[in-house]
Amino acid sequence: MNEDYLNFIERIFIKYARINTRSDENSNSIPTTKGQIELAKLVEKDLKKIGVKNIVYDERDGYLVATLPANTDIDSRPIGFIAHLDTADFPADNIHPQVHPVYDGRDVVLNKASNVVMRVSDFPNLKNYKGQRLITTDGTTLLGADDKAGIAAAVTAIKFLLEHPDVEHGAVSFAFGPDEEIGLGAKRFDVEKFKVDFAFTLDNGLPGQLENETFNAAQAKIFIKGTAVHPGNAYGLMINAITLANRLVAALPAEEVPERSQNRNGFFLVTSFSATIAAANLNVIIRDFDKNAFINKKKLLKKIVDQLNSEFDEPKIFMETKDQYHNIADAIQQQPYITDLVLQAYSRLGLETVVHPFRGGTDGNALTEKGIPTPNLFNSGENFHGPYEFVTTQGMLLVAKTIITILEEHYSNSKETAKNLNATEKSRN
Repeated sequence: MNEDYLNFIERIFIKYARINTRSDENSNSIPTTKGQIELAKLVEKDLKKIGVKNIVYDERDGYLVATLPANTDIDSRPIGFIAHLDTADFPADNIHPQVHPVYDGRDVVLNKASNVVMRVSDFPNLKNYKGQRLITTDGTTLLGADDKAGIAAAVTAIKFLLEHPDVEHGAVSFAFGPDEEIGLGAKRFDVEKFKVDFAFTLDNGLPGQLENETFNAAQAKIFIKGTAVHPGNAYGLMINAITLANRLVAALPAEEVPERSQNRNGFFLVTSFSATIAAANLNVIIRDFDKNAFINKKKLLKKIVDQLNSEFDEPKIFMETKDQYHNIADAIQQQPYITDLVLQAYSRLGLETVVHPFRGGTDGNALTEKGIPTPNLFNSGENFHGPYEFVTTQGMLLVAKTIITILEEHYSNSKETAKNLNATEKSRN
């Protein structure tokens, strides 16, 4: 892929990044914000411009799906690639991407007026991008590389495939969906229009990473009903919801929190806490890779609530717990070809492969539960969800190359399988 593709991917990424697509968990709209529709329509326009014929935008789930038919007679399982339209809960108005054409490996001044500097001492990975075209924020917003880098890479890969029909491949579909950051988009996705056997998300991660395992996840919403009376007359009467809430949090395992867990360790996290003497509201998320450990964490939280409630004649703490998503590992392990295919492509590209569990969730969780095994690849960005987010043009182009290489390897494998089947059939005859 030459300089033209490098310029193309940079241009469309910056165009996409400028659109505020921050999702809103308090909205009942689909998608939850209008900016996501604006971006989906813009991507649709760009896809039509480069010659894609089969494009569907569905207002019911907010998904844009583009499909390229097979350009070969070899029977090959259809593959999908997915990138999400929304950005995280961080300021996203008036995004001004800044391009540093030949990054020199030193500290980057993002906003001179506000003295916002991205320092190599704080972000040592910056040194890995010396000489590349670095794209950053202006220090006041996020950039949106999560996941507009994935979108730009997918569009660029499609452009390359259409301009190079000699690259043989089976049917491939690309989905661009909303509300991934709040865990809603893929749950609503009508996969009937996404006719693939397996897929890959192009989400957070560095080149060579493959995330074929995710957390199991649950959320507990807790309400505590207190009794507020004058403190001078409180003896035997006051029930302080703040005190109960603090006791509940203190009863959680001190070591099982995000800041003290890594690798395959799970955690509890109190994500919000608001309280008065009369009432308290807490939100607690539960994460673990191991299914039994995940179940035990939910049981422990219930036990803590039950023990506190046992001190009163009637319950004062009310909890509603729901599972958010489940580990994709079992489904992926049942189809080892999916992982093997990625490893083949990475090897061909000369990437150092890192297969590891993803300490979070992706659209792949919901898709896997819907019968489409979907591990995560990478989008080449770093420092997501904040003002120090960045990506390089070369990194995004590598994502596009990875998509194409996976398709080439899959075609080659399918061709070899067909050849072996024919040989076996001939030997029987």
